[in-house]
Amino acid sequence: MTVERIEDRAPSSRWERFAAALDERLGLSALRYPVPRHANSLAWTLGGLTLTSLLILIATGILLAQFYTPTPEAARESVLHIETQLQLGSFLRGIHIWAAQAMFVLAFAHLARVLITGSYKRPREANWLVGLGLLAMTYLLLFTGSTLRWDQEAFEAVEHNTGLASLAGGLGTWFTAEFGAGTPLVTRLYLAHVSFLPALVFGLLVIHFAWIKYHGISARPEVPVGAPDPDETVPFTSHARHLVGWSLILLAILMGLAATTVNPVGAAPVEGIEVTKPLWPFFWVYQIENWMGIRGLFWAPIVVFVALAALPFLDRGPERRPLRRRWVMVSALVLFGAWSVLTVMVALSGPVAHLG
Repeated sequence: MTVERIEDRAPSSRWERFAAALDERLGLSALRYPVPRHANSLAWTLGGLTLTSLLILIATGILLAQFYTPTPEAARESVLHIETQLQLGSFLRGIHIWAAQAMFVLAFAHLARVLITGSYKRPREANWLVGLGLLAMTYLLLFTGSTLRWDQEAFEAVEHNTGLASLAGGLGTWFTAEFGAGTPLVTRLYLAHVSFLPALVFGLLVIHFAWIKYHGISARPEVPVGAPDPDETVPFTSHARHLVGWSLILLAILMGLAATTVNPVGAAPVEGIEVTKPLWPFFWVYQIENWMGIRGLFWAPIVVFVALAALPFLDRGPERRPLRRRWVMVSALVLFGAWSVLTVMVALSGPVAHLG
């Protein structure tokens, strides 16, 4: 079956005539690519759902930004105003907070699916690296977003950030209080959160999707590298409807969580104490900091990302089935197990002082 195109048949409805007229002027059909049937499974939809989370974050973030003041004196009070005074403000902020965590979970799950199915192999090595870059940007968006409350937890996170900047030397200059004298660090973190980090994300997404279109969606894992996938293709519109359906389910879940949970704002920050823990995606590296100090906080993510970046260049054989790539699966399980254990350790323990 070939990929459905608007011009393959005469439009029969008003909507199809409108779509055909739009395509004639904008060339939207050029964005289509062959979609194998297995791509309509949930596992192959995780990347698209990660993008959905990002779009929800942008929509809710634009609304929240109208009522947020990114200065040390007013940031926390403006968040409290959103939570307690603004109509539907708490609900909107809840969607934003849960969407951020959903984006992290979905990006992590998408990376796991790509790893398990060997979809990082030739000729997709570069796209694997772009995907790792997007995961790193997700972490940075989570971090910068968590500092904008400017409560005690946010203040301590920024102090850790300043400590990391000193370890990075000249590369960390932007993150120090001395850079851009007169502009508070929380203001610059806000600008990073709403401007150049999203710009970097969208730049990487353009490259990511362009290479997906160029190489096509990866085959099922039982198909060796370089062999044709016998799976039949489905219309692109079918794949789009499938993604929209799952996206609506995701939005409903986020709205349900926002309506039934509370996202409190902590106490006003007090300098010189450390009494909080970070957001849960950072628990694993927080535990490493408990053992090794702030240098562990600096080096642990670098080691993990370098190891993941090396994977396509170490696992170069044609085999893609998980059980035939045992060393990759065992390594991945060890890494995920360590991440899980470290996360649970921090979840069950109290905060530890690292600074000073």
